[in-house]
Amino acid sequence: MTEKLIFEKSRPGRRCVPPTPSAPGAPPPEEILPPSLLRKRPAELPQVTELELARHYTRLSTKNAAVTNRFYPLGSCTMKYNPPAILSELDRPENAWLHPLQDEEECQGILEMMKELEEMLAEISGLPHVTLQPAAGAHGELTSLLVIRKALLDKGARDRHVILVPDSAHGTNPASSAMAGFKVRTIRSTAEGRVSLEELKKACGPDTAALMLTNPNTLGLFEKDIARICGIVHEAGGYVYMDGANLNAILGWTRPGDFGVDAMHFNLHKTFATPHGMGGPGAGPIAVTGELEPFLPVPRISRGPNGFLLDWNRPKSIGSVRGFYGNTGVMAMAWTYIRLLGKEGLKRVSAHAVLNANYLLSKVRKFLQVPHGEGCLHEFVATAKPLLSETGVRALDLAKGLIDKGFHPPTVYFPLIVPEALMIEPTETETKETLDAFAKALESLVQEARREGTEPFAARPETTEVSRPDEVRAVKEPRLRWTPDGEE
Repeated sequence: MTEKLIFEKSRPGRRCVPPTPSAPGAPPPEEILPPSLLRKRPAELPQVTELELARHYTRLSTKNAAVTNRFYPLGSCTMKYNPPAILSELDRPENAWLHPLQDEEECQGILEMMKELEEMLAEISGLPHVTLQPAAGAHGELTSLLVIRKALLDKGARDRHVILVPDSAHGTNPASSAMAGFKVRTIRSTAEGRVSLEELKKACGPDTAALMLTNPNTLGLFEKDIARICGIVHEAGGYVYMDGANLNAILGWTRPGDFGVDAMHFNLHKTFATPHGMGGPGAGPIAVTGELEPFLPVPRISRGPNGFLLDWNRPKSIGSVRGFYGNTGVMAMAWTYIRLLGKEGLKRVSAHAVLNANYLLSKVRKFLQVPHGEGCLHEFVATAKPLLSETGVRALDLAKGLIDKGFHPPTVYFPLIVPEALMIEPTETETKETLDAFAKALESLVQEARREGTEPFAARPETTEVSRPDEVRAVKEPRLRWTPDGEE
């Protein structure tokens, strides 16, 4: 780790840091802003004490469920803690005030950082070429499929229009395939929860464009036949795309490129500790083989004779996939996380994530059935189906009950191949004490269901302002406005 981060090499320039009224010798506001934008009278702000203000914002903050105030075992989403250390460089003016239209020679530090991040992700994945442009994991899926489509068209393989998707896949996989102009063919899983080689062989053919595969899969299982899977698809003339959502489970231990993957995306928020959720800025970089590299989106970050530059001269590229280059703040946090931990630190992240998941699995399977529960990687899927048959209590009821006990519920009803699913992922950042407390709380709810049936669960959660909203109606008829009398 260098003593000083390379953001210092960025030079703000006059367009980056406009003078502010608080700066010594700054001009008055009327010389900075047009007169039409200046207030004619002071803002009418409520008069409150500092103590009232502090209590107000503290009270608001406690209304949010977050990984900083409770265990958040949201399976398939990897809600891991974001250490403040990775935020340390974001407030530097050299980074925070850079403008996307700034001249490249004034942005050498940030361009070098992004190039280094590309190279680190290439090493981690075993795939030599990376672009940071996609804005999220699903956007990375779409970008990868557009790259694959362009590569097929470049080879004249116009009849390859089918994407193979396992039945345990993330819902974004078939959606991204359709958006990229492909048809989807589902591959059924085996009884043990992995891709069926026989089904895959039957599905592959001259119309196969690619297989979209999550590995480890959504049951928390590594595809032990992954090399054979890739070989079957390649022999049929297709590409293998890996959904990198679960990379946290194999980080530093194996590389997708080494077992035959042609393209993949990274979820920086799931694997490299950048912010996750709430619709905020994200990043879903993709990595590809040398064969697919010419088709990556422009611009590419390149090294020139006078430094780093954004290279638009890529005649086979699919074009741009977003405005400007991407969310550089998110990239900076991922870069810092990787640099702080290093190779061995990243391996420990994965080892602890797998250890935590298996420890919690050993607790939960004592009172809930866990299909394929002989062991797992980063997550596991329990089922409340026997409990529902016995007591009438559903997975959703257990989830609502966990809220009252101070825990965010796990993912429920996914993956679809497990009925009444509870998908649990503890990540590497939780302690044994937290895992014990969660298992104890979940077990107490199961015991209560067996003693008293559905009645105690009807009104849960009781500790939230809203207990059981009509979730379907809330999606179809969202209430977007508020008035003092509470009516729209």
